[in-house]
Amino acid sequence: MALKGNLRDFSITQLLNLVNLARKTGMLHVRGPEAEAELYFREGKLAYGGLSHQPNDLASVLYRDKKLTRGQYKAIKAKSGRISDKALGLLLINAGYLSQEDVLRSLQAAYVEAVRRLFAWAEGYFQFDGQAVPPAERILVRVNLENLIIEGARQLREWEQLQNEIPNLNMALKFTDRPGANLRHLNLSVEEWRVVSYISPKNTIRQIARATKMNDLEIRRIVYGLLQAGLVELIRPEEKELAPPKPIHTALEGKSKSEQRSLVNRLISRIRGL
Repeated sequence: MALKGNLRDFSITQLLNLVNLARKTGMLHVRGPEAEAELYFREGKLAYGGLSHQPNDLASVLYRDKKLTRGQYKAIKAKSGRISDKALGLLLINAGYLSQEDVLRSLQAAYVEAVRRLFAWAEGYFQFDGQAVPPAERILVRVNLENLIIEGARQLREWEQLQNEIPNLNMALKFTDRPGANLRHLNLSVEEWRVVSYISPKNTIRQIARATKMNDLEIRRIVYGLLQAGLVELIRPEEKELAPPKPIHTALEGKSKSEQRSLVNRLISRIRGL
């Protein structure tokens, strides 16, 4: 009988621990609010991992890992047709483009990243099927689960803390009137600047998360940092009733690094004038 349940009752970390201790073989299928995931294990080790909203074929994995240029990626996708990952891997290795170690490292990193993305899923349903087999066209690896379990346990504690600090994503943000805040010396990441560029009493945190394609853990982590730095504060949205989320376009999208720096400097000047 397949193991089924709700992520509210059984976390991803607990599922990984069960697979590891029992040396399970089979497929774990997880269905979240906006995506699905498939993880395949062989004798307690991660062999494959994929998310429904992200291409997980070998060419796409190598391109995201910067092992292929954009031109090489397009050429492979155009010419490969229905070629399997195994056949493509052999072609790349035999042609001298990549080594076997390069291919396996990229796949391992992609599969592990798929698991890491699941750590932030607080809602959803799972099913483990010991009779299911992995996608035939994919290349399998062997990744020990111990480090992932430890990482997942840490993220679970962080998630619980962030939920307590920011329980409601339907709140909005506004910049504080604190005169001592010197944004010119801030060392924010690109993701943090993207969130900053959306801050407005009209945009809820949930809308900002969707616009920046961040999950609940990621957006809470960034907002918490901005709150702790005294740069923003939580407020109720201007509208009494939240309208359906609308696409929000940031000025940083599609710009070169120099253009982004110019826009960020202008943004800083505008923020300081608030």
